[in-house]
Amino acid sequence: ASRFLSAIPSPSFVLLSFASFLCSSCSAAPLSPTSLPPLQSPEVKGPHTLRDCVLRMPVMELVERCGLPNVAQVQYDNLFFDLDDTLYPFSSGIAAACRKNIEEYMTEKLGIEPAIVSDLCGELYRNHGTSLAGLVERGYTIDFDDFHSYVHGRLPYHVLRPDPLLRNLLLSMPQRKWIYTNADEKHAHKCLRRLGLEDCFESIICFETFNVNYPNLSSTTEAIYHDYFDDQNGYSPIANFTKPEKRRVICKPSREAMRHAIKLAGVDPSKTLFFDDSVRNIAGGKAAGLHTVLVGSSKRVEGADYTIESIHNIREAIPGIWQEQEVIFSSSTVPMEAIVVAA
Repeated sequence: ASRFLSAIPSPSFVLLSFASFLCSSCSAAPLSPTSLPPLQSPEVKGPHTLRDCVLRMPVMELVERCGLPNVAQVQYDNLFFDLDDTLYPFSSGIAAACRKNIEEYMTEKLGIEPAIVSDLCGELYRNHGTSLAGLVERGYTIDFDDFHSYVHGRLPYHVLRPDPLLRNLLLSMPQRKWIYTNADEKHAHKCLRRLGLEDCFESIICFETFNVNYPNLSSTTEAIYHDYFDDQNGYSPIANFTKPEKRRVICKPSREAMRHAIKLAGVDPSKTLFFDDSVRNIAGGKAAGLHTVLVGSSKRVEGADYTIESIHNIREAIPGIWQEQEVIFSSSTVPMEAIVVAA
């Protein structure tokens, strides 16, 4: 079985196996489990015990000095959280109310026949990520502000209540945290405010972030995207931006949306956890190199590294969020004997 080495700030517990390790920087002979050659370090001079070495040396330095083969460090530095039906449950009724408002918008504003609107709304959502994206793709001219005002402006936000348990969980996480939603920014702020979570996140990545044709695009976002869109993907640099012949809404789970979010936040996807309630979004995140957590289900699905029934189960399901680092050793070269040193 694979070995794990965990370093936790306080108290510190280190699990190591030293029976036949070679110290690549100090000695050509196998290390004894009771002593170690002198370190090139001002803190420890002369012969000393293994305990002295372990308690003074950073974990990854110890790994490097001992020449451990096939070592892979796993550490989460960043967390992306979807909003709707992720930070609060589907049972709140917000999703159902939103779907109802979208269908009414399609009937009243776009003149779509009531008899087909429900099936069409579902088809657009499945095929394009959001109903709005599907409508735009089909050639409907939509004022985004008007759409979001109609769809989200009448939602029963009063059903969302402060969630102190989730707030404490989020604030205890040492990583940088973002909201990553397909919804508009105003809706995101309303939900976070009702949940008491507005100050738990560094920023909100949302509809306005992705869609450069949005009428109220801020200068800050414009500067961020200045050199980001390229001709290969159907865009020109914003400095010379011209409106495409056919408008397009960029949203999860598309490749563009995932890539834009990763670059905008400036994160390493291999050290980023992505929480979402949508199986499609999870698959899109996994394809972009993110670690993924499906929220709202206990059933394991393709593309999900973790599944949790509720966002409140994070600590039990993913304790690694609170661990400084985790190092995985190859089972083929690590001897079975182990020494546990505690401080």
